Amino acid sequence: MALRGVGAKPLSERGKVDGREVLPWNEPGLSRADRVIAFCEDLPITAGKLAGSSMQLREWQREFIRAVYAEDTAGRRPVRTAVLSMGRKNGKTQLAAALALCHLLGPEAEPRGEVYSCALTRDQAAKLYAEMAAILQGHPELDDRCNIVRFTKQIEVLTGDGAGSIYSALSADAGSKLGLSPSFVVYDELGSAPNRALFDAMDTASGARDNPLMMVISTQAAADHAVMSELVDYGLRVQSGDVADPSFHLTLYAAPEDADPWEPATWLLANPAIGDFRSLEDVQRQAGQARLVPSKEAAFRNLILNQRVSAVSRFIHKAEWDANAGTVDAASLDGRECYAGLDLGATRDLTAFVMVFPDEKGRYDVLARFFMPEANIEDRSNEDRVPYDLWAKQGHITLIPGATIDPGFVADVLANAASRYSMQALAYDRWRIEDLKRELGLIGAALPITPFGQGFKDFSPAVDMLERCVAEKLLRHGGNPVLNMCAANAVVTRDPAGGRKLDKSKAAGRIDGLVALAMALSISKRHEPETLPACLAELVA
Repeated sequence: MALRGVGAKPLSERGKVDGREVLPWNEPGLSRADRVIAFCEDLPITAGKLAGSSMQLREWQREFIRAVYAEDTAGRRPVRTAVLSMGRKNGKTQLAAALALCHLLGPEAEPRGEVYSCALTRDQAAKLYAEMAAILQGHPELDDRCNIVRFTKQIEVLTGDGAGSIYSALSADAGSKLGLSPSFVVYDELGSAPNRALFDAMDTASGARDNPLMMVISTQAAADHAVMSELVDYGLRVQSGDVADPSFHLTLYAAPEDADPWEPATWLLANPAIGDFRSLEDVQRQAGQARLVPSKEAAFRNLILNQRVSAVSRFIHKAEWDANAGTVDAASLDGRECYAGLDLGATRDLTAFVMVFPDEKGRYDVLARFFMPEANIEDRSNEDRVPYDLWAKQGHITLIPGATIDPGFVADVLANAASRYSMQALAYDRWRIEDLKRELGLIGAALPITPFGQGFKDFSPAVDMLERCVAEKLLRHGGNPVLNMCAANAVVTRDPAGGRKLDKSKAAGRIDGLVALAMALSISKRHEPETLPACLAELVA
């Protein structure tokens, strides 16, 4: 039965179009990828100077389709997740709409299939619907087989390939999506998703299908912990051979971080359609503004050059921080001299305890522990757009039972650390420390705690120390994802005298781990033995 509602096509208007005997994508001798290409190129362009003409895929689009729809020796498509990432305005929406129609009523259609477009908001997801509806209206032969309901932004296939299949636009409210069984999903601009809930819901919902496909078409996210970043990183590992996974494909157009952002050759690396249907003049205009206005450079790098760069200027450059991600052998740290920093969060926030272990070469092994209340962890993950719940499952965050941080729990952790390692000093912020001191007293733990001011006077040397250690690659932080997040969010402010401090109020997210690390490094510097000048050392000897 056809869907009914506002915008539905009357039954009397169907069945009046004479179809071709053999459709272009059904010509004999075509491979699976060639059938998809033939279907796409039979569709009309709906807007712009080429409106009314047939779509002509560019070679870079054909290469992506051939990679995704290639078949194995058994005649099946191995790829189940496909990621296409490039700069903005490179025709992603039109390509996604064509492929969604291909799975809805073209050569990739299956009986009673379910095709969905996903995005941050329903309006954004509906952009793909609008493009699909416009294409169908410009293709009477396909339009005659469909029922389009504009009120609900749905399309139902009535006859032919894919009869009984439906398409619908979905937003990031993942709660109502768990009963779906998608055969094809296209996620538009996953890089801007607030969390991974909708992606995971659609990815896991396709298990009942024989050969489902999840397609992500997006620019890169700004942060490493975003689901889009995880997909890109995983795809790069697949490309390098580090991971063998024929079910995953990545096509990435992005400018390297060390490339000159103002050179046209660099723009082309992230914008395969530049000079074609991506305006070269528009990119030149944005590059000129970003070069003269520093606040626009980060957005230009992220949205145009498709680099993983936040639109907010950060204290620590990602490449420098990643260069310090050496492996930390936790077992070898037992009994070693260490210095620690503790940043107690509010009752429902993140608490960070970071220890640094200096070695004879002047480098530091970094061991970080994080704590959050167990109650409402998913809500806080959604609020901060950070996967705290996932990190807790992976062991990077310790969840404390209840709805608030229990100072007794933290006191036990500190006491155990002091007994395991040779803790020389523990720097702490005075805020909320009295409750912790009381708990330490109750368990008889005499820790070498040292107050650490959070103003410019006390924190400026800590910022200098942290910056030097990162720049000179003196840290081994093990790539802890929570600490990585804190480093990516960190910003500094200056006082009139030039002093600096890490500023939580201006940070893009939580920076507690980096604050604790800065305090630990600074307190270790204070405890370094003073070295006598050579002439005095000889006299003493």
